[in-house]
Amino acid sequence: MESLELLANNVANAATGGYKADREFYGLYAAAESDGSSSMPLIERPWIDLSQGLIHSTENPLDLAISGRGFFGVNGPNGPLYTRNGDFRLSPDGQVVTSEGYPVRGADGAPIVLQPGRRFDIAADGSIQQDGAVAGRIEVVDFAGPDGIAKHGSNYFRVTATAKATPAAGAIEQGKLEASNTGSAESAVRLVSVMRQFEMLQKAVNLGGEMNRAAIEQVARVGN
Repeated sequence: MESLELLANNVANAATGGYKADREFYGLYAAAESDGSSSMPLIERPWIDLSQGLIHSTENPLDLAISGRGFFGVNGPNGPLYTRNGDFRLSPDGQVVTSEGYPVRGADGAPIVLQPGRRFDIAADGSIQQDGAVAGRIEVVDFAGPDGIAKHGSNYFRVTATAKATPAAGAIEQGKLEASNTGSAESAVRLVSVMRQFEMLQKAVNLGGEMNRAAIEQVARVGN
């Protein structure tokens, strides 16, 4: 059931830009009464697959993708959040914001403000040029591994107590977006496979219950 929930969520977010898939980490469980000869797999913990999704061109100057490692920093309602989804836009006051309205963080942590209606260019390091002057630099950070971050909604990450943000080595590509790294076909095949395994296990449980019931009935007859 845990596998089904993870896979169903991945399939539901196959079209979500920058989405990172959840995967299972399996271990073997042996019952306390077992002699060690029998065991069964269980999900010890899920983990986040941070591999890069396909980058495609949109020609929208506010669409940004990170080629390589890194996350865009944004100011969420309760503190900094991080995302791979560079589907940005300008608010009425000129702030660069996400589709949810969260301000995109500059390298100094402050929101980035541009002059609406004027051309701007964003370099690979996140620096923004507008009207021949530097208008700011987008914050792009990285973390040592997935253990330092946790998912916040479908497309954001928050930092755990042990994580430390460092400058990212990835390069920003303007006019492009990163797709989800969830393979729709792969997820659908795995979903069918897990559902079949679930049905087989359910049948085995039902068969075990019927055998126990039959054994109890036969013991009752012998006693009579």
